[in-house]
Amino acid sequence: MNMKRIMTLLTACCLPVLLVAHPAREERLLKEWKFYRGDPANAAAPAFDDSAWQQVVIPHDWAITGPFNPDEDLQVVTVTQNMERTPSSKTGRTGGLPYTGAGWYRTRFDVRPHARVTLLFDGAMSEARIHVNGQEAYFWPYGYNAFHVDITHLLHPDGKNNLVAVRLENKPRSSRWYPGAGLYRDVCLIVTGDTRVPVWGTRITTPLVSDSVARVCIESDIEGSLSRVITEIRDDSGHLLAIDTVAVTPDTLSPLPVCREFTIANPLLWSPETPRLHSARTRLYRGDRLVDEQVTRFGIRDLQIDSSGFSLNGKKRKFRGVCNHHDLGPLGTAVHRTAIRHRLLLLKEMGCDAIRTAHNMPSQVLVELCDELGFMMIIEAFDEWDVAKCENGYHRFFNEWAERDLVNMIRHFRNHPSVVLWSIGNEVPTQGHPDGRKVARHLQDICHREDPTRLVTCGIDQVDRALANGFAAAIDIPGLNYRTHRYLAVHERHPSGVVLGTETASTVSSRGVYKFPVEQRANARYADHHSSSYDVEYCVWSNLPDVDFALADDYPWTLGQFVWTGFDYLGEPTPYDTDAWPSHSSLFGIIDLASLPKDRYWLYRARWNNTSPTLHLLPHWTWPGREGMITPVFAYTSYPEVELFVNGISQGRRRPAGDRLDDRYRARWMEVMYEPGELRVVAYDSTGTPREERVIRTAGTPRRVELVADRTNLSTDGEDLLYITARVVDAAGNPCPLDTRLATFRVTGGGRFRATANGDPTCLDPFHEPRAHFFSGQLTGIVQSSGKRRATRVEVSADGLESGRLILPRPTK
Repeated sequence: MNMKRIMTLLTACCLPVLLVAHPAREERLLKEWKFYRGDPANAAAPAFDDSAWQQVVIPHDWAITGPFNPDEDLQVVTVTQNMERTPSSKTGRTGGLPYTGAGWYRTRFDVRPHARVTLLFDGAMSEARIHVNGQEAYFWPYGYNAFHVDITHLLHPDGKNNLVAVRLENKPRSSRWYPGAGLYRDVCLIVTGDTRVPVWGTRITTPLVSDSVARVCIESDIEGSLSRVITEIRDDSGHLLAIDTVAVTPDTLSPLPVCREFTIANPLLWSPETPRLHSARTRLYRGDRLVDEQVTRFGIRDLQIDSSGFSLNGKKRKFRGVCNHHDLGPLGTAVHRTAIRHRLLLLKEMGCDAIRTAHNMPSQVLVELCDELGFMMIIEAFDEWDVAKCENGYHRFFNEWAERDLVNMIRHFRNHPSVVLWSIGNEVPTQGHPDGRKVARHLQDICHREDPTRLVTCGIDQVDRALANGFAAAIDIPGLNYRTHRYLAVHERHPSGVVLGTETASTVSSRGVYKFPVEQRANARYADHHSSSYDVEYCVWSNLPDVDFALADDYPWTLGQFVWTGFDYLGEPTPYDTDAWPSHSSLFGIIDLASLPKDRYWLYRARWNNTSPTLHLLPHWTWPGREGMITPVFAYTSYPEVELFVNGISQGRRRPAGDRLDDRYRARWMEVMYEPGELRVVAYDSTGTPREERVIRTAGTPRRVELVADRTNLSTDGEDLLYITARVVDAAGNPCPLDTRLATFRVTGGGRFRATANGDPTCLDPFHEPRAHFFSGQLTGIVQSSGKRRATRVEVSADGLESGRLILPRPTK
């Protein structure tokens, strides 16, 4: 028997040595599965022959490898929330990728005999039917939500060779964007004894928070019989802060809630600037035997929203947030920690401090990383309620499943300090119905019942109807999607007196593409299916970022904003969503599908990043054929004054300020004549002293490929990712922004090629192939660890250019 000594330290003494006959709790991810795209008969049976099925690693998105096809999930619809009045053919609405239909996954596992066993799915797309050893164990329809099922009664008595088979089905016309397909999030096997803390059975709150003291309350639901519960709290350095023992009447049966209260002196508070985390370790004992152990991570922070605005830990602030769909660009929807971290770090550098999970529950990984990196979150539940947006959307399940989905969402994420608001919906048609406020109140009451510590919002777009019928007043915090002209009315009529921009801007642009003449336009469309990176084009229902900046700056009762969107995503290629193939991904992102920032990134950075200055110049300065033509120049900057030079000749100074909105947040020179050579912008501080400059030069003949990696190391875990930007430059190293030739990746040693993307929403290059065209002279390659402890060599070649080469040294461990 494998014996293990457990010692728990108390404040001034030690408990006796305790013996454990086996690990009290085992949690392991089920990674290796077999997959079949289709719906074969008897696929859940243990005797079914799956030897010809594809071997896959979970998380897995079965559709991301394509191919792209304009007929995939072609929807003929009227998108009323986009102010459409007649139906039209929405090519590329869900990305043109084959996510619809059925698919099966199978895997086998062993556990110790007589164990209590639970399967925890972080998400399965969609309409999941879980079978264990040939018997159906569970059904969960909503593909975005986590769920768990106790499968103990279905296991083999000896615990050996148990089969899990999962059938998933995505119906056509069930989504407005690319939802992905398959077991695209983690699947966890949890093995315990009969006495345990069940899944999501711990609740941690911090009812009193100050710089000098915090009160932490921990409540655990416990199943089974036990004699005592020991709980300890540690900070993120592992220092023991508090410990408590609760004696329980011997052989008390479940369910048993156990509550503990702790006082922490001089607590380390969680915030976006200082994301300090704590852990609560709960141990359950029957006599001297440890029978279960659970660690719950949490943060200590105080959140207040009232008529005076929003404060965190007693300090006023406004959300500087973005909305994001859940796909990871060329990786699809399969959750990957390194990819999500890479995206969050780009947003962090921009000054972003908040994420709205549009329009569904997020992955566990995303929320954990927001805890660690310091992002506040609005976690959203639904895109539709009982009234349909999509023919086969969630409305089919709403009446039966909405409460169960909300309960799972809240219990799953309630202990995470990053989560500051729950959102019960996005632009739901129900908001305009006479009984809409009753549905809203019902959902909000569920949220308050499950979590009394957080308020609730909802993304509203039918503002006048929602104000008139009581829908808006039923929501704790009114969230407005666009409708900036109605902010003041909501402020005056809503009981809270505040307004949150749950969705803002919807400005559209293509990285490195500039359109002339430069003018503000709604729904501008061009033959090449791109939008201007001058950041002056938007949708008929939306606005430019400058409007949202002004609302945040001018009105204390605005709570901030969540921009649509942080990243481009697959599907919804507005304004090219109607009969406009090959457009198949969005243009809304501040950062493109290849994780390359657009010019707009620096517009937001200039307003949001308070730790380092911003100076950005646009457009590029390689315009053959535009000689002598007006080519406006913009600078996005946090400096008070900037001066532009063209080939050494000053074009004048600009101060981003004043009453004219067009000039309040941008420095613009609208009458610059193009001539090849050099653009230079100089930034001055408040005393008129030059502090920084940026230079853009006209590119010469393309000469070589240049490679830049986001990091200088790649681990040997077989999962780590490296993002490599490949760009075409001339002999002097100047970027060549017009180059579109085909590039090929070759990766050897400690890495392997994983995916590529160029950010072009019309490009049909398969993401999983090691070749792609440059777009605006750049593209991204993603290299994954091969698991080998060797140097990683990357080469990118293209006809007519010197190849780019990159070598990462052999990992030291």
